[in-house]
Amino acid sequence: MSTSSRFAVAVHILTLLAQAKEPLPSSMIAGSVGTNPALIRRLIGALTDAGFVSTTMGSTGGALLARPAESITLLEVFRAVETSALITLHQSAPNPACLVGREITGALRNVADRAQSAMDAALAEVTIAGMLADVERAGQRRKR
Repeated sequence: MSTSSRFAVAVHILTLLAQAKEPLPSSMIAGSVGTNPALIRRLIGALTDAGFVSTTMGSTGGALLARPAESITLLEVFRAVETSALITLHQSAPNPACLVGREITGALRNVADRAQSAMDAALAEVTIAGMLADVERAGQRRKR
């Protein structure tokens, strides 16, 4: 049972693009993220499909934000790149003859729904512009 890093990498990509003045190639983005360009291209494809990124081909091509950074929330990014909810329930049906087996899915679903709602609300409050501002503030503090 592993978790995905697609969301973290997508936020990294979008925050990097928010500070870019010209299109960034996937190799440059991959260098910042610390991964390979093929993974970056796949995520850029999903971010393009979601309307966050536009790409241009050629020697001066690359990726740019397609929308203002202030208008892209982390909730939108999460929904664009992640395929599952924060908490997933049993893959197979628990034993209905057992009290816990019979009732655990409903009880856990209530908790999972509340947790998902809390996460969604928190992500909806933060934009890519806010992430860039946080990164820039951290960079300034590090210089001191």
